[in-house]
Amino acid sequence: MSAPSSPCVKLCIMDATSGLCCGCGRTLDEIVLWAGLDEAARRTVMRQLPGRMADAGLPPDAGLPRGVVVPPPDAAMP
Repeated sequence: MSAPSSPCVKLCIMDATSGLCCGCGRTLDEIVLWAGLDEAARRTVMRQLPGRMADAGLPPDAGLPRGVVVPPPDAAMP
C-alpha cells in the first residue's frame, strides 16, 4: 500500500494574513484533517493549492521540490 498523497514539503509556517501554510498552501484545518480525507478529497484540495497561494501572494512553488506535479483526480496511483 502506498503512502497517502500529501503536498507537505516540511516548510510548516502559517501565513498570518492568509491563514495558509507557506510551504503547501493548506489551511490549519486541512492539515489537521488530512489523514482522515480519502484520496479523492486530498487531490481536490491539492488542485486548489497553487491558485490559493497565488491569491494570497505566496509563491506557488515555495518549498516544493522541482518537478513536483499534482496528479489529476482520475490518475492511476503507483
